[in-house]
Parts: sequence; C-alpha cells; structure tokens
Amino acid sequence: MTAIAQTIALPHAVPCTLAVGAFLKNTICVTKGDRAYLSVVHGDLGAPEAISAFENSVQSLLAELDVRPTRVAHDLHPDFHSTRFALSLDLPAVAVQHHHAHAAAVAVEHMTFNHGVLALSLDGFGLGPGNQSWGGELLLADGPRYQRLGHLAHLRQPGGDVAAREPWRMAAAALHKLGRGTEIAGRWPAYKPASMLSTILDKGLNSPETSSAGRLFDAACGLLNIHPVAEFEGQAPMALEALVDDPRILADGWRLAGGVLDFSPLLAHLADCGDTKRGANLFHGTLVAAMAQWAAWGAERTGRDDVALGGGCFFNKVLKDGLVTALSAQGLRPLTAVKVSPGDPGLSLGQAWVAALTEV
Repeated sequence: MTAIAQTIALPHAVPCTLAVGAFLKNTICVTKGDRAYLSVVHGDLGAPEAISAFENSVQSLLAELDVRPTRVAHDLHPDFHSTRFALSLDLPAVAVQHHHAHAAAVAVEHMTFNHGVLALSLDGFGLGPGNQSWGGELLLADGPRYQRLGHLAHLRQPGGDVAAREPWRMAAAALHKLGRGTEIAGRWPAYKPASMLSTILDKGLNSPETSSAGRLFDAACGLLNIHPVAEFEGQAPMALEALVDDPRILADGWRLAGGVLDFSPLLAHLADCGDTKRGANLFHGTLVAAMAQWAAWGAERTGRDDVALGGGCFFNKVLKDGLVTALSAQGLRPLTAVKVSPGDPGLSLGQAWVAALTEV
C-alpha cells in the first residue's frame, strides 16, 4: 500500500527535504527532484494514535521514495511532537514560520514562489518569531524569506486556548477593547467567568493578545450569539458563514494604519446589531472589502501583484470567492489552493519548499 496521498509538481528540482507538518490535521511531505509527495492526514498530534501514524508515515514515505533527506523542516513551536521529532533526527533542522508555510504551499502550486508573492495567511493560530500568537497576517513571501507587512489588530484571548471553543469570550474581549467591559457580566450571565472577565481583561491575566483571523470570526459569532459555546473549534464560524446570502459592506467598518487592519468599528456595530443574518452578511462583506484594500496597500508598497490566500479561514467559501473577485477588481492576481488543502493539511508542502530553498 502506497504511503503517498498526493504528488505535487515543483517549479524546479530541489534538495531532498522532509517536512513534518502542523500539530493539527498533520501531514508530512518529502521532496524528490522536482516533485513533492504528501502523506495522508494523520490527525492532531496530541493523540497517541496520530503520533504513531505520523512516525510510521515518515518511515514508509522515505522507504517508498528510496531517499535520505538532506534536511528536515518543522514548525516554530517548540512543544509540538513534530518539532521534537524533527530535532531528534541526525539532520540539519529548518524552523519554518507557520504562516510563511501557508503562503508557500499555495504559491508553489502556482509555480510563482520564486518571484515573491503577497500572502493573506488567515487561520486560528500559528506561533510568531517572538512567541506571539499570529493568525491574521499580510506577508511578503520571497523564497526562503518572508516579511510581515501587517497584521490584524490584536484582540485579547481570555482563557487562552479555551477561547477557541467559547466564542462568547472573544466577544467579551471585543467589548472590552471597545471600552464596554462593564457590559460583559450582564450580556452573558449564564457563564460563570463572565462576572470576572472585565477585571481579568483589565489586568491582562491569562489573556494573551492574538492577531488571529479565526478568533476575529469567533468574536463576531459571540456578539451575534451564534454558538457562544461551541462543540468544536470552527463550529460557530461555519454557522456564521451558512447564514450569508447577500454580503454587504459596512461603510467605515475598518481602519487601516501602518499595515494594521482594525475591525473595531465593525465589531461595535455587530454588538448592537440584533439580527444574526444581517450581521453575518455585514461581517463577511466588510471583511472582504477591507482585506482587498489591505492587499492593494501591500501591492503598492512592494510592487507584487500575486496574492496567495492560505490558512484554514479559506475553507470559508464566501470569504475565498469574495476575495478572488475583489482582488481581481483591484488588478491583483489571487492564488488559491488547488490540489492541496489551504489549511493545516497542506502546511507540510509549504514547509518543505521553504526549507528546500534554505542553505543548511
């Protein structure tokens, strides 16, 4: 039985590289000549069965291709099993930033990565180089290098990772940022932490800042009372997308300054909207318009007109299709994932390509 799930043509032959992928929805990738070979999805590397599948897959894929890697690529996060595994190998190790890898995975499919591309990398979480929580990034990705041109305005993430399953917490953080923290306890009386959350946010306790687009979606969902406590990460944003039937743009719903895109005006409007369908339409339409303007700002600054759309937020068809249309109208060329997932299952391809171009 083959260990290869997908084969991707590369722009040119590169040194044999093993990439060990993401923590969530993990895949691995091995390059040989001008081809990249991706494994099946192993699952999340917090589960013993996924870890076993991951390690077996490394052995099987290398054996099937009959190669010995010259390097191994891994995520920046030091606590991922995949990172520890990579560092245990007797190979030069190349750490590849999560959102850089998302950009590379999309760009390499379009054979454009060697020319440098803009990238909107939008997802729930990836570790930045200073241990920051990233997830809403405008990058210039150029071969093995990247530059962070901008990011979504920070929101606090009260409770840390638990906020990814409880959108009401991100909505509370949005209210706090808007100077309306006193409304939190009365707005969510059913949730015990709500009575203390304004004080917790005032003090910044267990409330790391994040630029995550996924958490921005959660904030909108919480403000519109869509799955304030979700059964799984992504449930609320999926329900929000399902409500969209006529995306609309909220005039002055965002601010763009110095590369930082701030949706505080939109969140303030959603806090008082009261109509979930209208809110869903306004959120998506405004997001698309603002991000197209953001990319155009990046294009003017860098002279690049290719825009890679990578990260799990691009499973959202309204967002993806809306941006394809809006970017094209700006004279830009949107690049979307074709064969490989835009989310974490495709990350190993991007890691492999970046590491293959890195001198070791």
